[in-house]
Amino acid sequence: MALSIEVRDSLTDIEPAAWDALIGDDGSPFFEHAFLHALEVSGCVGEGTGWGPRYVIARRGERLVGALAVYRKDDSYGEFIFDWAWADAAHRAGLPYYPKLICAAPFSPVGGRRIHVAPGEGDEVAAALIQGARVAVVQEPATGLHFLYVTESEADRLEALGFVIRHTHQFQWTNAGYATFDDFLARFRSKRRNQIKRERRQVAEAGVTTRVVTGDAIDDAAIEQAWLLYRSTVDKFFWGRRYLNRRFFDLLGRDWRDRLVLIFAERDGEVVGGTVNAAKAGVLYGRYWGCREDIRNLHFEVCSYAGIELCIERGWQRFEAGAGGGGHKYGRGFLPRITRSAHEILLPGLDDAVARAVAHEKEQLAAELASLEGDLFKRS
Repeated sequence: MALSIEVRDSLTDIEPAAWDALIGDDGSPFFEHAFLHALEVSGCVGEGTGWGPRYVIARRGERLVGALAVYRKDDSYGEFIFDWAWADAAHRAGLPYYPKLICAAPFSPVGGRRIHVAPGEGDEVAAALIQGARVAVVQEPATGLHFLYVTESEADRLEALGFVIRHTHQFQWTNAGYATFDDFLARFRSKRRNQIKRERRQVAEAGVTTRVVTGDAIDDAAIEQAWLLYRSTVDKFFWGRRYLNRRFFDLLGRDWRDRLVLIFAERDGEVVGGTVNAAKAGVLYGRYWGCREDIRNLHFEVCSYAGIELCIERGWQRFEAGAGGGGHKYGRGFLPRITRSAHEILLPGLDDAVARAVAHEKEQLAAELASLEGDLFKRS
């Protein structure tokens, strides 16, 4: 039966089970129907947000067999693969850089498959989805197509189709089969190991303990705390942007609760800080942090150590703590990992300039990461 491709501006009429079957048990939770639809229903994406849904879906007859989560972008906010310099170069050359189309999970700098194909289907569907997105670029019209945080195999596929592959990096923690947090600490050189112990001790001496809340234990009060933590950090800085709203958090608590992992730092029964995280398939994703008062080393406790300890306890294999903060993360056991994005820019002159810049950037990054090897842990 022949494939058909269409572009939708909403997930509302797409059956959640059919969509999630494409994502699979090992796919990113940030592409699940509950997450993406909550962004729509709450108004975090859509009219006036700079994020216009353009989902590319493939059907074989009535059966959904493939999908891309594509968005029309009128700026580069909330993407975390920073292309502001490209936009500036286009502006100086008198070229319009926006709108563009991106394939990504909004506001979520996490890796994983972007090209979602039903079990039993294969290259035909993947190729049709990419071509469908390219057609959508022309129909929009947009200035290019960008796949953010793709897998290595997707990067290879897209590069073969003429996309430029950009290398960036994040710092992630990997479970090396640790039985306890002390096993993890034992890998460090003594100076760094003692620093981590001192940081955790100072939090405890301040009377602060941490509590993990998951699953059915996530009630309305816990969602309220999660919202307040997110808001506290965003509102603290002049450059902070509230991409998310309270309605979105309510929807997560109702429809995405099985993915949420809330880590609360408490003193005398009151929440003084914490993090909002997600977990799936043995991976913990750190997303948002906030605090009610400044407590020395609280950030490291709830954003790094408590998450690592939880991964060890539950046998989870990886902790992706998000973009940024590389220096702080590296010193606490998060090692650099290459992240990839694929770009097809339909602006003559700028496309070649970006290709050259990306190639140079890739060489610089490789040299930078090579210089970090062996500096953190004891030699075995």
